[in-house]
Amino acid sequence: MDVLVVGGTGAAGRAAVVALAGRGHTVRALSRSGKTDVPGAIGYRADLSTGEGLAKAMSGVDAVVDAFNVRSQSYETARTAFVGATERLLAAGKEAGVGHHVLLSIVAIDNSPFAYYRAKEAQEQAVLAGQVPYTIVRATQFHEFGGQLAEQTRFGPFVVLPTFVTRPVAVSEVGEALADAVEAGPSGRAPDLCGPAVERVPDMARRTLKARGVRAVVIPLPLPGKVGAMMRSGALGGDGSGRQGRQTFDEWVRGESAKA
Repeated sequence: MDVLVVGGTGAAGRAAVVALAGRGHTVRALSRSGKTDVPGAIGYRADLSTGEGLAKAMSGVDAVVDAFNVRSQSYETARTAFVGATERLLAAGKEAGVGHHVLLSIVAIDNSPFAYYRAKEAQEQAVLAGQVPYTIVRATQFHEFGGQLAEQTRFGPFVVLPTFVTRPVAVSEVGEALADAVEAGPSGRAPDLCGPAVERVPDMARRTLKARGVRAVVIPLPLPGKVGAMMRSGALGGDGSGRQGRQTFDEWVRGESAKA
């Protein structure tokens, strides 16, 4: 099967490229750079904000995996980018005769108080309204999540993070789930993918920093209102049903220690 992975150089997109290439599919990794470091994959360049390059990238493609991401917590910014890119991808896919659009999304985004999650929900609605058969794969936060937040919020020796409960999952397993979705064909909403155990994000950050040899004091901060309540509730980690990942956060952290 010939598969185009959008956001093919990002964490989840690259994981999907690796999984699909490993199964013998012809894989095109779409990005702004047009490059890929995955053996056997082919790099394609396109601009999702304008659609430039999409027709060439889509030619002869059987399925599209959309793992495109936006680094913005502004609802308007994220929604414009997600929905605009998705509508352009679907239009180009329909024109090229693509038979399956696979979207990577996030667990528990329905009616969420988070601006970013509401933008992802709008993106899902764009897929539902499109004319290309689809599968939506929702996953929880990746094992890297705590460390990424720590990098963003570190001030000197201190890291202040919200009290946030989730079930982190290995990004490699997200890639496998996306590859499974491609091979299964259009299925609507696939079972949610969550990690094997409940973790607290401040603790994830603390253990990640320690594994990397970074000295810092992590301070948990319970946020007020609906946002804080949702973070503390554990709802963002899913209910444990659906598809469950195998690699634990402890196993992932040991891998980070080995790299240090």
